Amino acid sequence: MHDSTMFEPMLDAIPPLRGGRRGRPRRRPDKAHGDKAYDYRKCRAACRRRRIKHRIARRGIESKEKLGRHRWVIERTFAWLARYRRLTIRYERLPAMHHAFLHLGCALICLNFLQGF
Repeated sequence: MHDSTMFEPMLDAIPPLRGGRRGRPRRRPDKAHGDKAYDYRKCRAACRRRRIKHRIARRGIESKEKLGRHRWVIERTFAWLARYRRLTIRYERLPAMHHAFLHLGCALICLNFLQGF
């Protein structure tokens, strides 16, 4: 499935964000960063409807280096998860089992990160 088709459900799935202030938590983030896969009118319109500033690279115009700082964090995390073969090659048939192994992989990554301090 193409990334742009899941953009709107992904925006709706973002949990409320807590700030340092009291009161009701915010519903939406301030801005969304996206690569050239999200360069469609419907993705930009989905951000506008939710009052989210979009930082989406345009195909054929902008280089991908501008999003490099933000994208690197995500790509690095995917690379860390790819070290666990069970997550890279999905052996489990049940989504709950895959989800459990994903949580275990994230916990191991956090443990390795904290041991470095």
